[in-house]
Amino acid sequence: MFDEYLNKIICGDSLTVMKQLPDNCLDLVVTSPPYNLKNSTGNGMKSCTTSGKWAGAALQNGYSHYDDNIPHEEYAEWQHNCLKEMYRLIKDDGAIFYNHKWRVQDGLIQDRKDIIRDLPVRQIIIWRRKGGINFNPGYFLPTYEVIYLIPKPKFKLAPKANAFGDVWEFTQEMKNEHPAPFPVALIDRIISSTNAQTILDPFMGSGTTAVVAMGLQRNFVGIELSPDYCEMAEQRIKRNKIQSELIGLRPLTLFQEIEE
Repeated sequence: MFDEYLNKIICGDSLTVMKQLPDNCLDLVVTSPPYNLKNSTGNGMKSCTTSGKWAGAALQNGYSHYDDNIPHEEYAEWQHNCLKEMYRLIKDDGAIFYNHKWRVQDGLIQDRKDIIRDLPVRQIIIWRRKGGINFNPGYFLPTYEVIYLIPKPKFKLAPKANAFGDVWEFTQEMKNEHPAPFPVALIDRIISSTNAQTILDPFMGSGTTAVVAMGLQRNFVGIELSPDYCEMAEQRIKRNKIQSELIGLRPLTLFQEIEE
């Protein structure tokens, strides 16, 4: 039954699909959900930036098939329920790498404690990125996101991976049509630092987790609400397979996706 999901992208609601999967069927979850950026007490994502590096950035226009603007309490409860499902799905030596962004709302930091509240967070990894958007003169430009490492008790890193520090610097993807894509190198760092053989991304987006997993010769399960992004991810996977076969490489070279 579970084999039907392997190395496929399922177009549907992440929580609904995850509830269909059996307990302890995955080694790793790597994901970054929508951040609810349109919901705001005054500092929400604007759609009016017309100059600078982020002029016309796709994220300002929101996501396909999801408006990213629901009441905060509802959003936090949704994400908490999603995390509980992810935790149910990982094996006793598995882990979740949950990427999110802290925000200032109503003058105070929103650090996502209401989402991860009763989950066993072992570590917070800082993903330092270059650039960003700041519409508020009351605080400095945020230049990092956080990755919560939420493991089962027996989780261990791959040999020598513990030598990496807990602050990672990766440049954001700027040539991806998805409004908020993961950097390939970031996902490669996470997956290659584990012995995981089957990786889930319940917010698959443009398919970065899938193509990295393929390149590392691991299995993936992808879930994505938007048919547009599902198609984008499928085409990206197909393109990598075709190009790699033509030049005799595996689907994704380590650290660098094959360019068109």
